[in-house]
Amino acid sequence: MLARNRFILVLVVGALLAVLSFSLQYLHLIPTNTMAEKGKNRKRVNPVLHTDPPAPDPIRDTHQYCNYPNLTEHGWEGHSLPDYKLLSVQVMIRHGDRFPLYSIPKTKKPVIDCTLSDKRKPSHFLLASFISHMALGGRGHWDASLGSLPRLPNHSSCEMGELTQTGIIQHLKNGDHLRQAYVKRHNLLTADWSPQQLWVETTGKSRTLQSGLALLFGFLPHFDWSRLTVRQQWSTLFCGSSCDCSARNWYLDQEQHRQYRQRTADTELERTYVAMAKTLGVATKNLRAANPVDALLCHFCHSLPFPCSSSRTIANAPAEEVCLTLQHFAVIRRQQKDDEMERREAGLYRRYAVLAAHPYLNHTAARLERIARGSQMRKGKEEAVFALASAHDVTMTPLLSALGLEGAGFPRFAARLVFELWSSPEVKDKGKNEKISERKRGKELDNMFIRVLYNGEDLTFDTAFCHGHNRHSDQPLCPLGNFLSFVRKDMFNIVNATSYEQACHQTVL
Repeated sequence: MLARNRFILVLVVGALLAVLSFSLQYLHLIPTNTMAEKGKNRKRVNPVLHTDPPAPDPIRDTHQYCNYPNLTEHGWEGHSLPDYKLLSVQVMIRHGDRFPLYSIPKTKKPVIDCTLSDKRKPSHFLLASFISHMALGGRGHWDASLGSLPRLPNHSSCEMGELTQTGIIQHLKNGDHLRQAYVKRHNLLTADWSPQQLWVETTGKSRTLQSGLALLFGFLPHFDWSRLTVRQQWSTLFCGSSCDCSARNWYLDQEQHRQYRQRTADTELERTYVAMAKTLGVATKNLRAANPVDALLCHFCHSLPFPCSSSRTIANAPAEEVCLTLQHFAVIRRQQKDDEMERREAGLYRRYAVLAAHPYLNHTAARLERIARGSQMRKGKEEAVFALASAHDVTMTPLLSALGLEGAGFPRFAARLVFELWSSPEVKDKGKNEKISERKRGKELDNMFIRVLYNGEDLTFDTAFCHGHNRHSDQPLCPLGNFLSFVRKDMFNIVNATSYEQACHQTVL
Protein backbone atom coordinates (compact mmCIF):
# COMPACT_ATOMS: atom_id res chain seq x y z
CA MET A 1 0.00 0.00 0.00
CA LEU A 2 2.84 2.34 0.91
CA ALA A 3 4.66 1.60 -2.37
CA ARG A 4 1.47 2.31 -4.32
CA ASN A 5 1.02 5.68 -2.65
CA ARG A 6 4.64 6.62 -3.39
CA PHE A 7 4.16 5.68 -7.05
CA ILE A 8 1.03 7.86 -7.30
CA LEU A 9 2.89 10.73 -5.62
CA VAL A 10 5.72 10.46 -8.18
CA LEU A 11 3.21 10.56 -11.06
CA VAL A 12 1.49 13.65 -9.65
CA VAL A 13 4.78 15.52 -9.10
CA GLY A 14 5.97 14.59 -12.61
CA ALA A 15 2.75 15.87 -14.15
CA LEU A 16 3.00 19.15 -12.25
CA LEU A 17 6.61 19.67 -13.40
CA ALA A 18 5.66 18.97 -17.01
CA VAL A 19 2.83 21.51 -16.88
CA LEU A 20 5.09 24.10 -15.25
CA SER A 21 7.85 23.60 -17.85
CA PHE A 22 5.38 23.93 -20.73
CA SER A 23 3.93 27.11 -19.22
CA LEU A 24 7.34 28.71 -18.79
CA GLN A 25 8.28 27.93 -22.38
CA TYR A 26 4.97 29.29 -23.58
CA LEU A 27 5.65 32.53 -21.71
CA HIS A 28 9.23 32.60 -23.13
CA LEU A 29 10.79 32.40 -19.67
CA ILE A 30 12.77 29.32 -20.77
CA PRO A 31 14.42 29.63 -24.20
CA THR A 32 13.86 26.85 -26.69
CA ASN A 33 16.54 25.80 -29.15
CA THR A 34 14.61 26.20 -32.38
CA MET A 35 17.70 25.67 -34.51
CA ALA A 36 18.32 22.31 -32.94
CA GLU A 37 14.68 21.37 -33.43
CA LYS A 38 14.98 22.16 -37.14
CA GLY A 39 18.22 20.23 -37.43
CA LYS A 40 20.18 23.27 -38.64
CA ASN A 41 23.77 24.18 -38.02
CA ARG A 42 24.04 26.44 -34.96
CA LYS A 43 26.53 28.67 -36.79
CA ARG A 44 24.61 31.35 -38.70
CA VAL A 45 26.36 33.79 -40.99
CA ASN A 46 23.35 36.01 -41.59
CA PRO A 47 20.98 35.61 -38.63
CA VAL A 48 17.40 36.61 -39.33
CA LEU A 49 15.60 38.00 -36.32
CA HIS A 50 11.81 37.62 -36.30
CA THR A 51 10.94 40.16 -33.63
CA ASP A 52 8.70 43.17 -33.90
CA PRO A 53 10.55 46.48 -33.60
CA PRO A 54 9.96 48.23 -30.28
CA ALA A 55 7.81 51.34 -30.18
CA PRO A 56 9.81 54.57 -30.58
CA ASP A 57 11.21 55.78 -27.28
CA PRO A 58 13.53 58.83 -27.43
CA ILE A 59 15.11 58.11 -24.04
CA ARG A 60 15.82 54.45 -24.78
CA ASP A 61 17.26 55.43 -28.15
CA THR A 62 19.51 57.96 -26.42
CA HIS A 63 20.92 55.28 -24.12
CA GLN A 64 21.90 53.36 -27.26
CA TYR A 65 23.43 56.50 -28.74
CA CYS A 66 25.61 56.98 -25.64
CA ASN A 67 27.11 53.49 -26.18
CA TYR A 68 28.12 52.94 -22.57
CA PRO A 69 31.49 51.14 -22.49
CA ASN A 70 30.58 48.99 -19.47
CA LEU A 71 28.34 46.87 -21.72
CA THR A 72 29.79 43.67 -23.17
CA GLU A 73 30.70 44.00 -26.84
CA HIS A 74 29.18 41.48 -29.24
CA GLY A 75 29.22 41.25 -33.00
CA TRP A 76 29.16 39.01 -36.05
CA GLU A 77 32.44 40.28 -37.47
CA GLY A 78 34.61 37.47 -38.77
CA HIS A 79 31.82 34.87 -38.91
CA SER A 80 31.44 32.99 -42.17
CA LEU A 81 30.80 29.60 -43.69
CA PRO A 82 33.36 26.83 -43.19
CA ASP A 83 36.46 26.98 -45.43
CA TYR A 84 35.82 30.54 -46.61
CA LYS A 85 38.90 32.75 -46.43
CA LEU A 86 38.95 36.31 -45.14
CA LEU A 87 41.01 38.48 -47.50
CA SER A 88 40.48 42.06 -46.34
CA VAL A 89 38.64 44.26 -43.84
CA GLN A 90 37.80 47.94 -44.39
CA VAL A 91 36.50 49.83 -41.35
CA MET A 92 35.00 53.28 -40.88
CA ILE A 93 34.36 54.54 -37.35
CA ARG A 94 32.76 57.55 -35.77
CA HIS A 95 34.88 59.13 -33.03
CA GLY A 96 34.06 58.20 -29.46
CA ASP A 97 32.28 60.14 -26.74
CA ARG A 98 33.25 63.82 -26.75
CA PHE A 99 32.64 67.04 -24.89
CA PRO A 100 29.95 69.27 -26.46
CA LEU A 101 30.74 71.49 -29.44
CA TYR A 102 28.30 74.15 -28.21
CA SER A 103 27.46 75.68 -24.83
CA ILE A 104 24.00 76.61 -23.60
CA PRO A 105 23.75 80.34 -22.76
CA LYS A 106 23.80 81.29 -19.06
CA THR A 107 24.69 77.77 -17.89
CA LYS A 108 27.84 76.21 -16.55
CA LYS A 109 29.57 73.74 -18.80
CA PRO A 110 29.58 70.06 -17.71
CA VAL A 111 32.33 69.14 -15.26
CA ILE A 112 34.25 66.36 -17.01
CA ASP A 113 37.94 65.48 -16.70
CA CYS A 114 39.48 64.80 -20.12
CA THR A 115 42.80 63.48 -18.84
CA LEU A 116 43.27 59.70 -18.85
CA SER A 117 43.69 57.51 -15.79
CA ASP A 118 43.33 53.76 -15.41
CA LYS A 119 42.25 54.44 -11.80
CA ARG A 120 39.10 56.25 -12.96
CA LYS A 121 35.98 54.67 -14.45
CA PRO A 122 35.29 53.74 -17.13
CA SER A 123 38.55 51.88 -17.62
CA HIS A 124 39.96 49.05 -19.70
CA PHE A 125 42.73 46.53 -19.25
CA LEU A 126 44.66 48.13 -22.15
CA LEU A 127 44.33 51.74 -20.99
CA ALA A 128 47.58 52.05 -19.01
CA SER A 129 49.69 50.51 -21.76
CA PHE A 130 47.87 52.63 -24.38
CA ILE A 131 48.81 55.81 -22.51
CA SER A 132 52.45 54.72 -22.34
CA HIS A 133 52.53 53.70 -26.00
CA MET A 134 51.20 57.04 -27.21
CA ALA A 135 54.28 58.71 -25.71
CA LEU A 136 56.34 56.92 -28.37
CA GLY A 137 54.30 58.36 -31.25
CA GLY A 138 57.21 60.44 -32.52
CA ARG A 139 58.50 57.26 -34.14
CA GLY A 140 55.48 57.10 -36.42
CA HIS A 141 54.92 58.75 -39.80
CA TRP A 142 52.36 61.56 -39.84
CA ASP A 143 50.63 63.16 -42.78
CA ALA A 144 50.31 66.97 -43.03
CA SER A 145 49.55 68.60 -39.69
CA LEU A 146 48.56 65.42 -37.81
CA GLY A 147 51.94 65.21 -36.09
CA SER A 148 51.20 68.41 -34.19
CA LEU A 149 47.90 67.14 -32.74
CA PRO A 150 47.85 65.64 -29.25
CA ARG A 151 47.68 61.85 -29.32
CA LEU A 152 45.81 61.80 -26.01
CA PRO A 153 43.06 64.02 -24.57
CA ASN A 154 44.87 66.05 -21.91
CA HIS A 155 42.73 68.73 -20.24
CA SER A 156 41.53 68.33 -16.65
CA SER A 157 38.52 70.43 -17.68
CA CYS A 158 37.44 69.29 -21.12
CA GLU A 159 37.65 71.70 -24.02
CA MET A 160 34.95 71.98 -26.68
CA GLY A 161 34.77 68.83 -28.82
CA GLU A 162 37.53 67.06 -26.87
CA LEU A 163 37.48 63.26 -26.68
CA THR A 164 36.74 61.96 -23.20
CA GLN A 165 38.12 58.93 -21.40
CA THR A 166 34.84 57.23 -22.23
CA GLY A 167 35.54 57.84 -25.92
CA ILE A 168 38.99 56.26 -25.62
CA ILE A 169 37.60 53.21 -23.81
CA GLN A 170 34.87 52.76 -26.44
CA HIS A 171 37.47 52.41 -29.16
CA LEU A 172 39.89 50.29 -27.14
CA LYS A 173 36.93 47.92 -26.81
CA ASN A 174 36.17 48.17 -30.54
CA GLY A 175 39.77 47.38 -31.39
CA ASP A 176 40.00 44.45 -29.00
CA HIS A 177 36.73 43.06 -30.37
CA LEU A 178 38.03 43.27 -33.95
CA ARG A 179 41.34 41.71 -32.89
CA GLN A 180 39.48 38.68 -31.55
CA ALA A 181 37.45 38.47 -34.76
CA TYR A 182 40.16 39.05 -37.36
CA VAL A 183 43.64 38.55 -35.92
CA LYS A 184 43.06 35.68 -33.52
CA ARG A 185 40.40 33.87 -35.54
CA HIS A 186 41.61 34.53 -39.09
CA ASN A 187 45.23 35.67 -38.72
CA LEU A 188 44.46 38.65 -40.96
CA LEU A 189 47.63 40.47 -39.88
CA THR A 190 50.61 38.48 -38.66
CA ALA A 191 53.20 39.73 -36.20
CA ASP A 192 55.49 40.73 -39.07
CA TRP A 193 52.85 42.80 -40.92
CA SER A 194 54.25 45.21 -43.47
CA PRO A 195 53.50 48.96 -43.56
CA GLN A 196 51.59 48.48 -46.83
CA GLN A 197 49.15 46.02 -45.25
CA LEU A 198 47.78 48.62 -42.85
CA TRP A 199 46.04 51.84 -43.94
CA VAL A 200 44.99 54.44 -41.38
CA GLU A 201 43.37 57.78 -42.25
CA THR A 202 41.62 60.45 -40.22
CA THR A 203 40.33 63.98 -40.41
CA GLY A 204 42.41 66.74 -38.85
CA LYS A 205 40.50 66.78 -35.55
CA SER A 206 42.14 65.47 -32.39
CA ARG A 207 39.03 63.47 -31.46
CA THR A 208 39.15 61.43 -34.69
CA LEU A 209 42.92 60.96 -34.53
CA GLN A 210 42.78 59.79 -30.92
CA SER A 211 39.79 57.51 -31.61
CA GLY A 212 41.64 55.88 -34.50
CA LEU A 213 44.77 55.36 -32.42
CA ALA A 214 42.74 53.82 -29.58
CA LEU A 215 41.04 51.36 -31.93
CA LEU A 216 44.35 50.53 -33.59
CA PHE A 217 46.00 49.84 -30.23
CA GLY A 218 43.13 47.54 -29.25
CA PHE A 219 43.46 45.80 -32.62
CA LEU A 220 47.28 45.59 -32.59
CA PRO A 221 48.47 46.13 -29.00
CA HIS A 222 51.95 47.68 -28.80
CA PHE A 223 52.10 48.07 -32.59
CA ASP A 224 55.40 49.11 -34.14
CA TRP A 225 55.25 52.88 -34.64
CA SER A 226 57.97 52.79 -37.29
CA ARG A 227 55.69 50.75 -39.57
CA LEU A 228 52.69 53.06 -39.17
CA THR A 229 51.73 55.99 -41.41
CA VAL A 230 48.67 58.03 -40.44
CA ARG A 231 47.15 59.93 -43.36
CA GLN A 232 44.96 63.01 -43.22
CA GLN A 233 41.67 63.51 -45.01
CA TRP A 234 40.99 67.19 -45.52
CA SER A 235 37.25 66.72 -45.97
CA THR A 236 34.88 65.10 -43.49
CA LEU A 237 33.39 63.29 -46.51
CA PHE A 238 36.70 61.53 -47.22
CA CYS A 239 36.33 62.58 -50.84
CA GLY A 240 40.04 63.11 -51.53
CA SER A 241 40.54 64.69 -54.95
CA SER A 242 36.87 64.16 -55.91
CA CYS A 243 35.20 66.71 -53.64
CA ASP A 244 34.00 69.07 -56.37
CA CYS A 245 30.31 68.26 -56.83
CA SER A 246 27.82 71.09 -57.30
CA ALA A 247 24.77 68.82 -57.36
CA ARG A 248 25.71 67.38 -53.97
CA ASN A 249 25.79 70.87 -52.49
CA TRP A 250 22.40 71.68 -54.05
CA TYR A 251 20.75 68.59 -52.57
CA LEU A 252 22.23 69.39 -49.17
CA ASP A 253 20.89 72.93 -49.32
CA GLN A 254 17.41 71.64 -50.19
CA GLU A 255 17.58 69.09 -47.40
CA GLN A 256 18.51 71.76 -44.86
CA HIS A 257 15.51 73.84 -45.97
CA ARG A 258 13.30 70.78 -45.45
CA GLN A 259 14.72 70.28 -41.95
CA TYR A 260 14.02 73.91 -41.07
CA ARG A 261 10.40 73.65 -42.23
CA GLN A 262 9.95 70.44 -40.26
CA ARG A 263 11.31 71.97 -37.06
CA THR A 264 9.31 75.18 -37.27
CA ALA A 265 6.09 73.24 -37.96
CA ASP A 266 6.54 71.19 -34.76
CA THR A 267 4.43 73.11 -32.25
CA GLU A 268 5.44 70.94 -29.29
CA LEU A 269 9.10 71.59 -30.06
CA GLU A 270 8.49 75.32 -30.32
CA ARG A 271 6.68 75.39 -26.96
CA THR A 272 9.54 73.45 -25.43
CA TYR A 273 12.16 75.90 -26.70
CA VAL A 274 10.11 78.80 -25.34
CA ALA A 275 9.85 77.10 -21.93
CA MET A 276 13.58 76.28 -21.88
CA ALA A 277 14.50 79.85 -22.83
CA LYS A 278 12.25 81.22 -20.07
CA THR A 279 13.82 78.85 -17.57
CA LEU A 280 17.30 80.08 -18.43
CA GLY A 281 16.37 83.71 -18.96
CA VAL A 282 17.58 83.92 -22.56
CA ALA A 283 15.96 84.75 -25.88
CA THR A 284 14.41 81.75 -27.61
CA LYS A 285 16.30 82.42 -30.83
CA ASN A 286 19.60 82.49 -28.93
CA LEU A 287 18.83 79.17 -27.26
CA ARG A 288 17.88 77.59 -30.58
CA ALA A 289 21.09 78.86 -32.20
CA ALA A 290 23.14 77.22 -29.41
CA ASN A 291 21.93 73.75 -30.51
CA PRO A 292 21.15 72.77 -26.89
CA VAL A 293 20.69 69.07 -27.64
CA ASP A 294 24.45 68.70 -28.11
CA ALA A 295 25.19 69.79 -24.53
CA LEU A 296 22.17 67.95 -23.14
CA LEU A 297 23.40 64.71 -24.71
CA CYS A 298 26.66 65.12 -22.84
CA HIS A 299 24.84 65.60 -19.53
CA PHE A 300 22.63 62.58 -20.26
CA CYS A 301 25.41 60.22 -21.36
CA HIS A 302 27.56 61.13 -18.33
CA SER A 303 24.66 60.93 -15.85
CA LEU A 304 25.06 64.60 -14.95
CA PRO A 305 22.18 66.87 -13.84
CA PHE A 306 20.75 68.97 -16.62
CA PRO A 307 21.88 72.64 -16.73
CA CYS A 308 20.35 75.13 -14.33
CA SER A 309 20.08 78.89 -14.07
CA SER A 310 19.70 81.03 -10.96
CA SER A 311 16.72 83.37 -10.67
CA ARG A 312 15.07 85.54 -8.01
CA THR A 313 11.31 85.55 -7.77
CA ILE A 314 11.33 88.14 -4.94
CA ALA A 315 13.65 91.12 -4.65
CA ASN A 316 16.59 90.55 -2.27
CA ALA A 317 15.53 86.93 -1.79
CA PRO A 318 18.08 84.09 -2.19
CA ALA A 319 18.55 82.94 -5.78
CA GLU A 320 16.52 79.88 -6.71
CA GLU A 321 17.85 77.37 -9.17
CA VAL A 322 15.62 76.41 -12.08
CA CYS A 323 16.77 73.64 -14.36
CA LEU A 324 16.13 72.11 -17.73
CA THR A 325 14.35 68.77 -17.45
CA LEU A 326 14.29 65.32 -18.95
CA GLN A 327 10.93 66.21 -20.49
CA HIS A 328 12.51 69.11 -22.39
CA PHE A 329 15.24 66.78 -23.62
CA ALA A 330 12.79 64.04 -24.62
CA VAL A 331 10.80 66.45 -26.83
CA ILE A 332 13.95 67.50 -28.73
CA ARG A 333 15.02 63.88 -29.18
CA ARG A 334 11.51 62.91 -30.32
CA GLN A 335 11.62 65.63 -32.96
CA GLN A 336 15.01 64.36 -34.17
CA LYS A 337 13.58 60.85 -34.62
CA ASP A 338 10.56 62.29 -36.45
CA ASP A 339 12.93 64.19 -38.72
CA GLU A 340 14.84 60.99 -39.53
CA MET A 341 11.60 59.35 -40.69
CA GLU A 342 10.51 62.34 -42.76
CA ARG A 343 13.99 62.58 -44.26
CA ARG A 344 13.72 59.04 -45.60
CA GLU A 345 10.31 59.75 -47.10
CA ALA A 346 11.36 63.03 -48.74
CA GLY A 347 14.33 61.44 -50.54
CA LEU A 348 16.43 64.61 -50.77
CA TYR A 349 18.97 63.41 -48.25
CA ARG A 350 19.37 60.07 -50.04
CA ARG A 351 20.31 61.92 -53.23
CA TYR A 352 22.81 64.04 -51.33
CA ALA A 353 24.18 60.94 -49.60
CA VAL A 354 24.83 59.07 -52.86
CA LEU A 355 27.06 61.89 -54.10
CA ALA A 356 28.63 62.54 -50.70
CA ALA A 357 29.58 58.90 -50.06
CA HIS A 358 30.62 57.85 -53.55
CA PRO A 359 34.31 58.87 -53.40
CA TYR A 360 34.91 56.83 -50.24
CA LEU A 361 32.89 53.88 -51.56
CA ASN A 362 34.70 54.04 -54.91
CA HIS A 363 38.08 53.99 -53.20
CA THR A 364 36.96 51.03 -51.06
CA ALA A 365 35.59 49.16 -54.07
CA ALA A 366 38.81 49.64 -56.04
CA ARG A 367 40.93 48.32 -53.18
CA LEU A 368 38.71 45.29 -52.65
CA GLU A 369 38.74 44.50 -56.36
CA ARG A 370 42.53 44.66 -56.54
CA ILE A 371 42.81 42.27 -53.62
CA ALA A 372 40.17 39.98 -55.10
CA ARG A 373 42.03 39.80 -58.40
CA GLY A 374 45.13 38.70 -56.61
CA SER A 375 47.05 41.97 -57.00
CA GLN A 376 48.47 42.10 -53.49
CA MET A 377 51.88 42.45 -55.12
CA ARG A 378 51.22 45.11 -57.73
CA LYS A 379 54.31 46.97 -58.88
CA GLY A 380 55.98 45.77 -55.70
CA LYS A 381 53.30 47.33 -53.52
CA GLU A 382 51.02 45.29 -51.29
CA GLU A 383 47.40 46.22 -50.73
CA ALA A 384 46.05 47.12 -47.30
CA VAL A 385 44.31 44.07 -45.86
CA PHE A 386 43.13 46.23 -42.94
CA ALA A 387 42.07 49.81 -43.61
CA LEU A 388 40.76 52.18 -40.94
CA ALA A 389 39.02 55.52 -41.54
CA SER A 390 38.34 57.56 -38.39
CA ALA A 391 35.53 59.98 -39.11
CA HIS A 392 32.44 61.88 -37.89
CA ASP A 393 28.67 61.47 -37.82
CA VAL A 394 28.49 63.71 -40.92
CA THR A 395 30.71 61.14 -42.67
CA MET A 396 28.96 57.99 -41.59
CA THR A 397 25.34 59.15 -41.90
CA PRO A 398 25.45 59.73 -45.68
CA LEU A 399 27.47 56.55 -46.12
CA LEU A 400 24.76 54.49 -44.43
CA SER A 401 22.07 56.25 -46.46
CA ALA A 402 23.90 55.69 -49.75
CA LEU A 403 24.16 51.97 -48.97
CA GLY A 404 20.40 51.82 -48.37
CA LEU A 405 20.82 51.45 -44.60
CA GLU A 406 18.88 54.54 -43.51
CA GLY A 407 16.96 52.41 -41.04
CA ALA A 408 20.16 51.82 -39.09
CA GLY A 409 19.63 55.15 -37.35
CA PHE A 410 21.91 58.03 -36.48
CA PRO A 411 25.47 56.84 -35.73
CA ARG A 412 26.12 56.45 -32.03
CA PHE A 413 29.40 57.40 -30.39
CA ALA A 414 32.15 54.99 -31.56
CA ALA A 415 29.91 53.46 -34.25
CA ARG A 416 31.70 51.10 -36.63
CA LEU A 417 30.91 50.15 -40.22
CA VAL A 418 32.81 47.17 -41.62
CA PHE A 419 33.29 45.79 -45.13
CA GLU A 420 34.64 42.22 -45.24
CA LEU A 421 36.01 40.54 -48.38
CA TRP A 422 35.76 36.74 -48.51
CA SER A 423 36.75 34.07 -51.01
CA SER A 424 34.90 30.78 -51.27
CA PRO A 425 36.67 27.40 -51.23
CA GLU A 426 38.13 25.99 -54.41
CA VAL A 427 35.57 24.19 -56.58
CA LYS A 428 35.96 20.60 -57.63
CA ASP A 429 35.94 19.58 -61.30
CA LYS A 430 33.97 16.33 -61.31
CA GLY A 431 35.26 15.23 -64.71
CA LYS A 432 38.92 15.42 -63.85
CA ASN A 433 38.37 14.81 -60.12
CA GLU A 434 40.70 17.64 -59.23
CA LYS A 435 40.36 21.01 -57.60
CA ILE A 436 40.43 24.02 -59.89
CA SER A 437 40.08 27.48 -58.46
CA GLU A 438 37.85 30.03 -60.10
CA ARG A 439 40.85 32.29 -60.35
CA LYS A 440 42.60 29.80 -62.66
CA ARG A 441 39.54 29.79 -64.89
CA GLY A 442 39.96 33.50 -65.46
CA LYS A 443 36.93 34.40 -63.36
CA GLU A 444 38.69 36.02 -60.44
CA LEU A 445 35.60 37.63 -58.96
CA ASP A 446 33.14 34.74 -59.26
CA ASN A 447 34.15 33.32 -55.89
CA MET A 448 34.55 36.66 -54.10
CA PHE A 449 31.97 37.90 -51.63
CA ILE A 450 31.32 40.89 -49.41
CA ARG A 451 29.72 41.36 -46.03
CA VAL A 452 28.63 44.69 -44.53
CA LEU A 453 28.31 44.95 -40.77
CA TYR A 454 27.21 47.91 -38.68
CA ASN A 455 27.99 47.85 -34.96
CA GLY A 456 28.45 44.11 -35.23
CA GLU A 457 25.13 43.38 -36.95
CA ASP A 458 25.25 41.80 -40.38
CA LEU A 459 23.21 44.11 -42.63
CA THR A 460 24.50 42.82 -45.96
CA PHE A 461 21.08 41.79 -47.21
CA ASP A 462 19.56 45.10 -46.19
CA THR A 463 21.88 47.02 -48.51
CA ALA A 464 20.67 48.46 -51.79
CA PHE A 465 23.07 46.26 -53.76
CA CYS A 466 22.24 42.92 -52.16
CA HIS A 467 18.69 43.00 -50.80
CA GLY A 468 17.51 41.04 -53.84
CA HIS A 469 20.05 38.23 -53.44
CA ASN A 470 18.59 34.93 -52.25
CA ARG A 471 20.50 34.26 -49.04
CA HIS A 472 19.05 30.74 -48.94
CA SER A 473 20.49 29.82 -52.33
CA ASP A 474 23.54 27.60 -52.95
CA GLN A 475 25.63 30.75 -52.39
CA PRO A 476 24.39 32.48 -49.22
CA LEU A 477 26.91 35.34 -49.34
CA CYS A 478 26.63 38.52 -51.38
CA PRO A 479 28.77 38.54 -54.55
CA LEU A 480 31.45 41.22 -54.65
CA GLY A 481 30.33 42.00 -58.21
CA ASN A 482 27.03 43.34 -56.84
CA PHE A 483 28.92 45.89 -54.77
CA LEU A 484 31.22 46.91 -57.61
CA SER A 485 28.31 47.43 -60.02
CA PHE A 486 26.43 49.43 -57.43
CA VAL A 487 29.32 51.78 -56.67
CA ARG A 488 30.29 52.35 -60.30
CA LYS A 489 26.85 52.77 -61.86
CA ASP A 490 23.71 51.57 -60.11
CA MET A 491 23.84 53.94 -57.14
CA PHE A 492 23.39 56.90 -59.51
CA ASN A 493 19.97 55.73 -60.73
CA ILE A 494 18.31 57.79 -57.98
CA VAL A 495 19.78 61.00 -59.48
CA ASN A 496 19.12 59.95 -63.10
CA ALA A 497 22.78 59.54 -63.98
CA THR A 498 25.21 56.76 -64.84
CA SER A 499 28.41 58.14 -63.32
CA TYR A 500 29.64 60.36 -60.52
CA GLU A 501 30.89 63.03 -62.92
CA GLN A 502 27.57 63.19 -64.76
CA ALA A 503 25.57 63.25 -61.53
CA CYS A 504 27.70 66.01 -59.98
CA HIS A 505 27.65 68.43 -62.87
CA GLN A 506 24.24 67.98 -64.45
CA THR A 507 21.62 70.68 -63.98
CA VAL A 508 19.42 69.92 -60.97
CA LEU A 509 15.88 71.32 -60.73
